[in-house]
Amino acid sequence: MAGTPMQSFRAFRIHQEGGKIAARLETIGLDDLAAGEVVVKVRYSTINYKDALAATGAGKILRKYPLVGGIDLAGEVVSSQHADFEPGQKVLVNGCGLSETHDGGYAEYARVAADWVVPIPAGLDEFQCMAIGTAGYTAALAIHRMDQNGLHPHGEHSGEIVVTGATGGVGSLAIDMLAGRGFKVVAVTGKESATAYLEQLGAARVLLRDEINLGSRPLEEAQWAGAIDNLGGDVLAWLTRTTKFWGSIASIGLAASPELKTTVVPFILRGINLLGINSVYTPRPIRLQVWQRLATDLKPRHLHSIVTRTVTLDELPQAFEPYVKGAVTGRAVVKIE
Repeated sequence: MAGTPMQSFRAFRIHQEGGKIAARLETIGLDDLAAGEVVVKVRYSTINYKDALAATGAGKILRKYPLVGGIDLAGEVVSSQHADFEPGQKVLVNGCGLSETHDGGYAEYARVAADWVVPIPAGLDEFQCMAIGTAGYTAALAIHRMDQNGLHPHGEHSGEIVVTGATGGVGSLAIDMLAGRGFKVVAVTGKESATAYLEQLGAARVLLRDEINLGSRPLEEAQWAGAIDNLGGDVLAWLTRTTKFWGSIASIGLAASPELKTTVVPFILRGINLLGINSVYTPRPIRLQVWQRLATDLKPRHLHSIVTRTVTLDELPQAFEPYVKGAVTGRAVVKIE
């Protein structure tokens, strides 16, 4: 054992009281945490849109109460009942039901299932893993799935890749990764003031959402070799109508709407692929493969620009509202200790 866990420690815990969400910093012990084979001393976590929905009650994320919030964590193994992990090992966990059905990363200690734990790959440290976090992992998983369906910066079906919700964590990191692989990336945003930021990450051009003519025909002019969509709704429908033959759209979010009103025409006449991206319950072999890519060919080049702030555990309760209001650019890392 690399140090015995504290008898008591701080955690940001989410309750349901009187039918409403109440989230606050508390002192708890290991016995208050959900079961698991591996205990981790958490060094860093992060803030995702999903975390903000959970902490504020703006979205129904938790399936049981109370739970420690935070869908990501990185730190050091303190104790393990599984042969694959040993005290002192640097690890991360993202998704896997954290802050949904299991206590998450907003605590000084976490106890998790061994199958969820990912050894931090060579080339990344704990801070960088949380700078990437679920947002970057989701972007990388989308690119990984698109690669499997023929995405390539050169060749017969190459062309521009459009990223919607471009200033958020997933969008920012997707632009960085795609541009780093040689793709010409088009960023779609509602924030004109973010143009320079998006171009710094690698966007070849920026489209303002309010200036896009979404059209209404089953097929519009084919423009994109592929897309990563954070919005859903009318924008996702527009992407189905404007993606080129054999292109792929990775659907990763519903910030605008959970609805999709389109036709089968783009799928049967242009052969496009609509790829659903679930970053929570990824099969372990794929999860390990994607994190390895995040340390190598998909390693973000501009984390220093994408991580716009570091938040302490004490500052965490006040940090979520801007995410719910869509007023955040880039990423925040939560420093736990």
